[in-house]
Amino acid sequence: MVVFSRKQKFGLQRLTLCFWPNTAAGHASEFMKIMALHQARAIHAYRLMTDYDRLDTWVDTYFNEEVRFLQDLIRVPTDTPPGNNAPHAERTAELLNAFGFEAEKYPVPQADVKAYGMESITNLIVRRHYGVGRTIALNAHGDVVPPGEGWTHDPYGGEIEDGKIYGRAAAVSKSDFASFTFAVRALESLSAPLHGNVELHFTYDEEFGGELGPGWLLKKGLTHPDLMIAAGFSYEVVTAHNGCLQMEVTVHGKMAHAAIPHTGVDALQCAVGILNALYAQNALYQRVTSNVEGIQHPYLNVGRIEGGTNTNVVPGKVTFKLDRRIIPEENPAEVEAVIRQVITDAAGRFPGISVEIRRLLLAHAMQALPGNKPLVEALQKHAATLFGQQIPTMGTPLYTDVRLYAEAGIPGVVYGAGPRSVLESHAKRSDERLDLEDLRRATKVIARTLKDLLS
Repeated sequence: MVVFSRKQKFGLQRLTLCFWPNTAAGHASEFMKIMALHQARAIHAYRLMTDYDRLDTWVDTYFNEEVRFLQDLIRVPTDTPPGNNAPHAERTAELLNAFGFEAEKYPVPQADVKAYGMESITNLIVRRHYGVGRTIALNAHGDVVPPGEGWTHDPYGGEIEDGKIYGRAAAVSKSDFASFTFAVRALESLSAPLHGNVELHFTYDEEFGGELGPGWLLKKGLTHPDLMIAAGFSYEVVTAHNGCLQMEVTVHGKMAHAAIPHTGVDALQCAVGILNALYAQNALYQRVTSNVEGIQHPYLNVGRIEGGTNTNVVPGKVTFKLDRRIIPEENPAEVEAVIRQVITDAAGRFPGISVEIRRLLLAHAMQALPGNKPLVEALQKHAATLFGQQIPTMGTPLYTDVRLYAEAGIPGVVYGAGPRSVLESHAKRSDERLDLEDLRRATKVIARTLKDLLS
């Protein structure tokens, strides 16, 4: 008696024979013929597969490993603030090393990090050299805002439920640490001649503007790719995005006992006047519309306020931080000048008050560079095939690290593993999640795109 089984791997069928002791030689010979026939058919079928088919098959075969990789990344917190992110970079480098990928570690000097308002940053570059040709960088950021309240899943658990993985940065953007890494592994599994190089850029300060992440790597001359793809979502290719002005405003009054308030100067009362003047700007902003699809109008948000010492004390100091989104058509310098004037005029109506205004971030808007056409066309083609729908080019009201590459003359786009919108992903909210099928398909899209661009 002979028992045989077939196993599928990389599109090839492997047959395993198990012989019982008393098997007749003739029967064994017959089964050897059957095995040879099946193998010949499998080899023929594999040869008929396109490189795209082979890439897709590799991603499917190793997809469970990709999910475990993402879970490992989610389980190391990178809350920013406070921004102690070097431990995550160390863990990421260990995981990459297990795949044979050497991660070059670039720690940012501690004095620079602390002056920036964070605790530790180590940026990673993985360089994969295939031959003479252009270099394509894949950039994702590991830092993320703290989880906040309202979670029904462990924000650092990487829990899977109903085909979705939950956790802070599951969608933005540790997911693209996974999609980019496994797309490169899939590409290399082909063992096909390639022309050019791929670099993985895993950085850790996007929430603070990227200046000590991609900006620092570029300024130090540690990298200068020809094209780049940054972490994004799967159902659109982003070619433009908003800019962002963030400012800290400190209102100084004079503390006094609440029983004798006339001896003090109420900083909070002035701050309320300034805030009302700033919020009134939003009504004006709605009259301004961007021509970029996906971007609407400017907006101002105040996201943090602190001040006072106790309920029975006239507050002598109040500090708040604002975020002003800048559409591509606006001039950032003019935007900042107007905001400063609004604050100064409002504060001037309160005697005894002084105001400090400090710029925290000025991130310029990004508009498409002509050289991004090969990226856009390849991503759209393969995403349409794998997602079964047309994938548009869009702008986004977010700001991203891509602008730093664009400012260095490097054409780039935003594309990666994620749902149709920020809202759907729960990014920066409780129960952030990613549909695992979006991760699978986005990995295939990136792998196919790299194959096109490096062939």
